[in-house]
Amino acid sequence: MAVVIAVDAGTTGVRAFALGTDGVPKGYRYREFPQHFPAPGWVEHDPLEIWDAVRATLQELAAALDEPIAAVGITDQRETLVAWDRRSGAPLHRAIVWQDRRTAARCDELREAGHEPLVRARTGLVLDPYFTATKAEWLLTEGGLEPGPDTALGTVDSWILWNLTGGTDGGVFATEPSNASRTMLFDIGALEWSDELLELFGVPRHVLPEVLPSAGRFGVTAAGAGLPAGIPVSGIAGDQQAALFGQACLEPGMTKNTYGTGSFVLMNVGDRCPDPVEGLLTTVAWTTASGVRAYALEGAIFVTGAAIQWLRDGLGIIRDAAEISGLAATVPDSDGAVLVPAFTGLGSPWWDPYARGTFAGITRGTTRAHLARAVLDSIALQTRDVVVSMSEVSGHPVRELRADGGASASDLLLQIQADHLGVPVARPRVQETTALGAAFMAGLAEGVWTTTDDVTASWHLDARFEPSGDPAALEAEQARWSRALERARGWAAEG
Repeated sequence: MAVVIAVDAGTTGVRAFALGTDGVPKGYRYREFPQHFPAPGWVEHDPLEIWDAVRATLQELAAALDEPIAAVGITDQRETLVAWDRRSGAPLHRAIVWQDRRTAARCDELREAGHEPLVRARTGLVLDPYFTATKAEWLLTEGGLEPGPDTALGTVDSWILWNLTGGTDGGVFATEPSNASRTMLFDIGALEWSDELLELFGVPRHVLPEVLPSAGRFGVTAAGAGLPAGIPVSGIAGDQQAALFGQACLEPGMTKNTYGTGSFVLMNVGDRCPDPVEGLLTTVAWTTASGVRAYALEGAIFVTGAAIQWLRDGLGIIRDAAEISGLAATVPDSDGAVLVPAFTGLGSPWWDPYARGTFAGITRGTTRAHLARAVLDSIALQTRDVVVSMSEVSGHPVRELRADGGASASDLLLQIQADHLGVPVARPRVQETTALGAAFMAGLAEGVWTTTDDVTASWHLDARFEPSGDPAALEAEQARWSRALERARGWAAEG
């Protein structure tokens, strides 16, 4: 039996993951890399440290495998910008990470100058330093980068692909639409770099990678890159789109939520690029070498698992994040207490940077268990707001939510979620859904799996949570949540 390997290059570390043709993991290796904070609000990575982690984890994993390797896929932290010289292989600057806020004022200037409608229309995004374009503009102006003939600007997937396929000795300089769609330089309808946006941000086309299908052959591994030479590199996707594929959300309306520090809800909306939607982002989910394309609506929730960490680290109510479910389960509900965890503002569908965290409905009878239950409720209710918004604008009712990420280990949370959505919530057996998606894409491109039906058959259920709550009580909770939201929104703007 052959295996497919996925390189999952996240924000804090790299995981190399092996998947069997039966959809069962065969092993993984993980290595962290340092974070660099050169100024307040600035976040950087050393591209060489990322590549060293990739090569080391691949070497260790390959040495532990008995099966032949059929293909390699890549998934990565999106929006992070890497600049390097293709002649020498040397980085030209530290990578500017998606979390970096150095271009916030520039985004404000562009918005005030009236450029956001163009950005929205071409990219499905909003003007925000989260995305790559203003990072590239900063490098080419404030950062002093001269765009020579061998200059390369790409997201992390392009850096890894280039090194994996030979680097200075014929490395492939390419990306694919799901990552390109997060740069704010890519026309998601035409599936090509936008001349209008390249001009707006002052980015020369020659420094950008070729855009190839997400599921298709990019090249083959080179000797010395951590794996045997000649293995096809055949699937690449940004982490959240890869998770959507890894959750086998392959039909319009299928939706997943990754419950991490924050949460990312993505809905497959099919092969037609939707118009920009207030409160949500539009992104390319994936494309294939056979011409299939899929788009997704995306909702970003800033604080979900971070609220559990706050209970632990800020309030000392729990000693370990895993304790929250047991504590919350000791009460039937929050007894009217409501938390809006807008610690850094609210994301989708509200996008209110001036919102602040609010606890409402507290009485003398409120206990630590009620607060724990209110935190779990807040995660489920924020997700419900996004899912309801997506269903309304897409015309695709959500019939099931597929859940992954650290907080999805909580049975109680997923039951609360099912109750508030009124649809089942399904948790897969394999939680590494980003790596799973990259592996599925690569294997599909190389015939390890023949059709997407084979991918669906390789997705294995761990647990399903059916809605069972009392409708009147749920409606009352949702009404209290809406009232608390009104009080949280705009708080910092009120002086």
